Amino acid sequence: MAILDLLRLDNRVALVTGANRGIGSALAVALAEAGADIALASREGNAHDTAQRVEALGRRSVQLARDLAESEVAGALVGETVDQLGRVDILVNNAGMITRAPALEYEQGDWQRVLDVNLTALFVLCQAAARRMAAQGGGKIVNVASVLAFQGGIRVPAYAAAKHGVVGLTQALANEWAPLGINVNAIAPGYIATDNNRALRDDPVRYRQILDRIPAGRWGTPDDLAGAAVFLASPAAAYLHGATLTVDGGWLAR
Repeated sequence: MAILDLLRLDNRVALVTGANRGIGSALAVALAEAGADIALASREGNAHDTAQRVEALGRRSVQLARDLAESEVAGALVGETVDQLGRVDILVNNAGMITRAPALEYEQGDWQRVLDVNLTALFVLCQAAARRMAAQGGGKIVNVASVLAFQGGIRVPAYAAAKHGVVGLTQALANEWAPLGINVNAIAPGYIATDNNRALRDDPVRYRQILDRIPAGRWGTPDDLAGAAVFLASPAAAYLHGATLTVDGGWLAR
């Protein structure tokens, strides 16, 4: 099969969390461009703009509402995807949140909510999706980590801990599920212009400090992650298990 054909996702169904804006929206549209139908999950079920873009490509879409802080119900998204679109072949765990405060002042409630959304719900979704994928003969799971999976960051202890956990969990699940035909990999974005880091971009000192360290000379955009996501979700990545691809403009290489 030609290499470009291996990147096609025709007749596949992808579930993307946090699909209403930013990185999640960009990844959902990219997967649709490659041929997949998309279940768009968000806390309020308000991924209307993303759905329009997916459907303009001739692909099916459904919008699903779940608060991933309620990890015990997060896995229901997988069943809803199968009920409405027939199957689930690809899971993209993108949804996340960040709370900034000095570690000495960090509230336990903030800590717990960040871990619940960014790590516990991610595991619940992986588990639910893998059960379906194993019965279907395989599938692809793409977790969205962060460059802070390799660094500590500043004033984001819960986020850094969760993203370190995402990378470790990606490896652990890959070890167990590779024999089932399920590829579990991750993307670690660098500094991508999204709502989560608007406070950094609005701080002229921190913005300049970050920009000066990025070899590419610019902050990333959500579309910069599209190629990595399509690759990891496609047959072209069939022998990739437990990997984390950094898409960071060279940040970690600096």
